Amino acid sequence: MGGHTAIVTGANHGIGAATAAALAGRGCAVLCTFFRIGDPLDGGVPQAYRDYRAAGADGVVAQIRREGGKALAVEADLSDPATPAALFGAAEDELGPVDILVNNASGWLADTFSAAGADRLGRSLQPVTEATWAQVFRVDAMASALMIAEFARRHIARGGRWGRIVGLTSGGDLGFPEEVSYGAAKAAQTSYTMSAAAELAAFGVTANIVHPPVTDTGWVSDAVREAVAASPTLIHIARPADVAEVIAYLASDAAALITGNVITLR
Repeated sequence: MGGHTAIVTGANHGIGAATAAALAGRGCAVLCTFFRIGDPLDGGVPQAYRDYRAAGADGVVAQIRREGGKALAVEADLSDPATPAALFGAAEDELGPVDILVNNASGWLADTFSAAGADRLGRSLQPVTEATWAQVFRVDAMASALMIAEFARRHIARGGRWGRIVGLTSGGDLGFPEEVSYGAAKAAQTSYTMSAAAELAAFGVTANIVHPPVTDTGWVSDAVREAVAASPTLIHIARPADVAEVIAYLASDAAALITGNVITLR
C-alpha cells in the first residue's frame, strides 16, 4: 500500500491508533488527528479510558516512525466545520494527496430518554438535551459527512481514480438504548457512507462501514465482561488491533469489490 496517504480520525488511542499503525505498517503515510477530551469521573468507566481520551497522538506517531513509517499528528476539533479542509490541507502539504479516509473519531457520551441515572453497566447517564445531541452529532455525523465531502471534492478535482472511505458504527436497527444520541449519530454516518459508495463509485472510491464487536479500548470493565459472557449475541471482546486489521483490509487493493456494506464483526 505504499504511495497512499490516509487520514485517521480519533487516532490517539483504541481502534484509531491501531488503524493508523496497521496502515503505516503496510506502507501508507498517515495523518493521525485527535482531540483531547477530559471526561468527568464516572464510577462505571475505568480511569484508563479517561486517560486514553485525554491523551495526544505523539506516542502513536513516534512508534510508527520508529518502525520506518511516515506519520503526522494534528490536534483538531472535528465539531468545527472548518476542520476538514484544514486537515486535508495539512496532509497534502506534509504527506501527499489523501486517498484513504477512516472516520473513527467519536463524541461519545451516554444519554437517555428515561429518568435513569446509570445504565446497566454502572455508567452515568445524562438526559437527552441539545448539548448532548450536539456533542455527539457534530462529531459522529456532521464531521464525518464534511470529511467525506472534502475527500470527494479534492479527489475529483485532481482526477483521482482510487480511493477508500471507512467509517465505524455502533447500535442497531432498534436504536441504541442508553446511548441514544450516539446510536442516532452513527446511523447518520452509516447513511452518509452508503451514499458515498454509490456517488463516488465512478471515481474509483469504495466506502464501507465497520460495526465492531465490544472492543476493549480501555472502557471494558468486569461488568462489561460479564454482560458479554451472558449475551447470546455478543461473542467476542476484541482488541483494537483486531478491528484495525479489518479496516486495513478494506483500504487495500484486495477489497476493490467491497463497497456499500455494513460489515458486522462478532
